[in-house]
Amino acid sequence: MSKSRRKKHKYRNLKILIGVCATFVVLGYFILFSSMSRSGKIEYVFLDKDDNVDSVYKKVELLSTRHSFWAFKQIARIAGFKDKDVRTGRYAVGSMGALQTFRYIRNHRQAAVSITIRSVRTLADLSRDVTRDLLISRKTFMQRTADKKFCRKYGYTPETIIAIFIPDTYDFYWDTDIDGFFDKIDKENKRFWSFERMQKAKEAHFTPVEVMTLASIVDEETDNEKEMPMIAGMYINRLRARMPLQADPTVKFATKNFAAHRIYHKWLTVDSPYNTYKYRGLPPGPIRIPSVAAIDAVLDYVHHDYMYMCAKEDFSGTHNFAKTYAEHQVNAAKYAKALNERGIE
Repeated sequence: MSKSRRKKHKYRNLKILIGVCATFVVLGYFILFSSMSRSGKIEYVFLDKDDNVDSVYKKVELLSTRHSFWAFKQIARIAGFKDKDVRTGRYAVGSMGALQTFRYIRNHRQAAVSITIRSVRTLADLSRDVTRDLLISRKTFMQRTADKKFCRKYGYTPETIIAIFIPDTYDFYWDTDIDGFFDKIDKENKRFWSFERMQKAKEAHFTPVEVMTLASIVDEETDNEKEMPMIAGMYINRLRARMPLQADPTVKFATKNFAAHRIYHKWLTVDSPYNTYKYRGLPPGPIRIPSVAAIDAVLDYVHHDYMYMCAKEDFSGTHNFAKTYAEHQVNAAKYAKALNERGIE
């Protein structure tokens, strides 16, 4: 073979070798780094305390393409993935390849869960929101929030622990336990209560819990955020005059008649510390998780001379305010007449 032919042959072999190597690189990249998700969307593998290597394989396989799952399994075997390495959590299976997905599971790098704390009425309502997307059980949530020692750890009582929650969306890990959950909520609560908000509460002679308690009443009175500071000012006037708050939402809370449009006279004598017709001052704790708008409405309440209010007869959700009881009776009669005309019980 001539020198030139040998050179061409050698060059052709080199091209073939480069082509084979490139093919293996592309194939390897495809197997190791292409999206694992069979659906093409981000999905999640949930691992709990009962899982082992075999169950991890089964859960990953359900969501993965065939080649990606094969690669995942080989990587796990080469890495010596054992039952002791399986840790609880919520892990993403999506755009990441088999190698990255395995690293996340092996290194306990979870995908966060966004939990929205809504302005709900009771801890039971909140527990449904929280436990739907976390490993915490509703039973555990309710038991801890009723435990005096647990509540005291954060500076609350079972009656006031609901005040630790500020409506917002927070990121947690799916396997966060009840202590870790409340530790973060407490941290976020302290962040919310900035120096400015604390100063406003101090100037109004309220603690943060008292602000939250009054705000929860204001929130129940109206959805109109512009009117909230007016309502807050009226209740503050009553507190300072040592008048009973006589807040209808507290009676609804005490009697659990949350949907009532009227407050019946027999309810006003219900012996509950939440009945502000029977007991002076604020109730023992918030009657709901107040909205941020209601909290700030209490802190920025309107200074005025009104002592009474009644829902407007046009059912606009706003109120007629009055300085005297005589004026209030006129407003109350208008509202009662409007209810009767509409047949509202």
